[in-house]
Amino acid sequence: MNEERKIEVEEVGAVDAPPRARVEDAGAGGERQRDYLEGFLAKKPEAPSPSAPGGETYEAVIAALKDIYDPEIPVNIYDLGLIYGVDVTDDGHAVVTMTLTTPHCPVAETMPAEVEIRVGAVPGVGSAEVNLVWEPAWDPAKMSDEARLEMGML
Repeated sequence: MNEERKIEVEEVGAVDAPPRARVEDAGAGGERQRDYLEGFLAKKPEAPSPSAPGGETYEAVIAALKDIYDPEIPVNIYDLGLIYGVDVTDDGHAVVTMTLTTPHCPVAETMPAEVEIRVGAVPGVGSAEVNLVWEPAWDPAKMSDEARLEMGML
């Protein structure tokens, strides 16, 4: 069962260079084909919908949320991580999904109403709705870096 294998070695003096690609070889009749990116690169970027992230109304809602501060913590509720989602429809209906730091928060009854009033006052928003959720529970990991810096946690 001891089968001996031999490796043959062949010495070579030189190797032929591989053929080089030429522009003439790429197109039919030697003409260069039209660049497929030409139209793409010339196209101007479309402005985002006012209700989409980056749009006027959406960003105005975020700015309104950043004007609301937690009474016990000197950080706005957006950077504090209490806002889980913002959805704005094209017809101006805004839905904010949020939580509070704890279910026993002293502003549990007033904070959602304040959010609804402030978001409803944003130009372009016809109606506002606030969904208060407890899952997933809030924790300090949800805070933005700005909020952590303000709190001395960085």
